[in-house]
Amino acid sequence: MTSNQSDIKDSKLAESGKQRIAWAAREMPVLALIRERFAKEKPFQGVRIAGCLHITTETANLGLTLKAGGADLILCASNPLSTQDDAAAALVVEYGIPTNAIKGEDEKTYYQHINTALDHNPQLSVDDGADLVTTLHTKRVDLIGNVIGGTEETTTGVIRLRSMEHTGKLKYPIIAVNDAQTKHFFDNRYGTGQSTIDGITRATNILWAGKRVVVGGYGWCGRGIATRAKGLGAHVIIIEVEPLRALEAVMDGYEVMPLLEAARIGDIFVTATGDKNVIDQAHFAVMKDGAILANSGHFNVEINIPALESLAKGKRNIRPFVEEYTLADGRNLYLLGDGRLINLAAAEGHPASVMDMSFANQALCLEYMVKNKGKLDVKVHPVPEDIDKTIAELKLKSMGVSIDSLTPEQSQYLSSWEEGT
Repeated sequence: MTSNQSDIKDSKLAESGKQRIAWAAREMPVLALIRERFAKEKPFQGVRIAGCLHITTETANLGLTLKAGGADLILCASNPLSTQDDAAAALVVEYGIPTNAIKGEDEKTYYQHINTALDHNPQLSVDDGADLVTTLHTKRVDLIGNVIGGTEETTTGVIRLRSMEHTGKLKYPIIAVNDAQTKHFFDNRYGTGQSTIDGITRATNILWAGKRVVVGGYGWCGRGIATRAKGLGAHVIIIEVEPLRALEAVMDGYEVMPLLEAARIGDIFVTATGDKNVIDQAHFAVMKDGAILANSGHFNVEINIPALESLAKGKRNIRPFVEEYTLADGRNLYLLGDGRLINLAAAEGHPASVMDMSFANQALCLEYMVKNKGKLDVKVHPVPEDIDKTIAELKLKSMGVSIDSLTPEQSQYLSSWEEGT
């Protein structure tokens, strides 16, 4: 279906999408509380918002929350393979939110969709990977004067935006939602950990127990993947370039070694670094026959696919999201999901209960942007501490968990310096 504002695969999928959006909402109580308040207060009344996000059932609930707050919202995909076509259809047909996203869209269509979102002349940007923001700053600079600010969801996007800030290229304030404690501690560790394992399992139906799993990167995403793989009985090897993270991985009980060594013994390789050509030609050359390659970073550059293509004498698709590359010496290497985010390419992404906190951060940070219009410096800002704390408190409340409070005496002690031994 194509219109002047929407481009989706099939409007007939809308009913299925509506049901799955409702199912996700059951696990998103914090966002539901925010939506209820937004519906009364209308903090985004008349504000144009463009969101470049993974178009999933969880994202749909964020969209509904922003719309409840009065937003004039348009959405597009932040990755060609992450769209859930039924969710996109429901957003357009059932909820009247213009959406431009088709699972498997080519690069040309991907950027056409981003430009359609920018045609909306947004006052707020919501990004996942910073493709919307970078396109705005390079191809659509005439629109920047109307932008109040934006938010960024991912580690990769925050890295790009901080580079823009440091080189003087950033033209409006951005809040790094990814860096909120209620985002990266939970979304990256628990969400990415579980959904990455889920995506690889769905694509391959492998048994994890007994496998040598090589995890590239020991940030919060890598920690989550390693923990879940270990829990399933895998022998986990960590690859790192940062000494402190490598030391932490050793102290957490993992084997740590250079990738060229791990390449010789690994059964499954998962990248989660945010960098380029992490797995490269030299590694392919020594991998075992049957090695499986997957990426959980935002862009499909962590595995050097052109190098793999150059080494292969044959290539075939043998399962959905599984490409077999046959090398000159007869070894077969298996690339999953075109090297894109495997948790969204072959599965459904993060569980809704985790995205509840991530998207609560998005919603409240966008509200903060509107309230502080014209007051924020042009840079990448942290999530305000009170927003992070509020989300944690609401999440605990929704789980039926109570915690203690400091007594006045304890608060006084912690804020003073006089009392000692």
